[in-house]
Amino acid sequence: MEERGENMGSYFFSGSHTAKIDEKNRIVIPHEMRYGLCEEGEMKFTLGLGLGGSLAIYKNKRIAKIVEKFQEKEHVAKYQPFFTLFFSTLFPTTCDQLGRVLIPQPLKEAAQIQKEVVIAGVLQKIEIWPKEVYDKKLQGLLHGKMGELQKMMEDAFQLLEVAPEEEEKKVRLEEGLLQTMQSLKPK
Repeated sequence: MEERGENMGSYFFSGSHTAKIDEKNRIVIPHEMRYGLCEEGEMKFTLGLGLGGSLAIYKNKRIAKIVEKFQEKEHVAKYQPFFTLFFSTLFPTTCDQLGRVLIPQPLKEAAQIQKEVVIAGVLQKIEIWPKEVYDKKLQGLLHGKMGELQKMMEDAFQLLEVAPEEEEKKVRLEEGLLQTMQSLKPK
């Protein structure tokens, strides 16, 4: 079995760290997360607005996939306000030798970042949250209505299961393939 990070194609971000924003609007990305941002020997990535009031750091390959999907809907009017906001707030960037990343002022203001942030690894991206907002959301999940968290976890883990109809299709396809191969055998 592959270890996490051994094959960069299977790498995912996880864990969380607290960081202070300095007087130049920079934060330090933890070393293990910086490792995951490396692509083809380069430390280049994209910083932009995330979901729920966070900022997000995307690997450039991930952004390329997002752009490709969004281009299919580029001329659909209902998506235009979102596309304008999303793409006008994407900033290609890198970090310095100390791992510091500059948070552009428009993003700092949009996320209402003051002094401290939580840097959270979330699968294919790194989220940057104002610490107070992250703590409040986390406490709400952990100490809110337990049924809501339980349902959310069940729904998430159901994503891992193969739907019965998909499994049935797979079995029928395999059976059909076997029949076809048997019919091609010389008699």
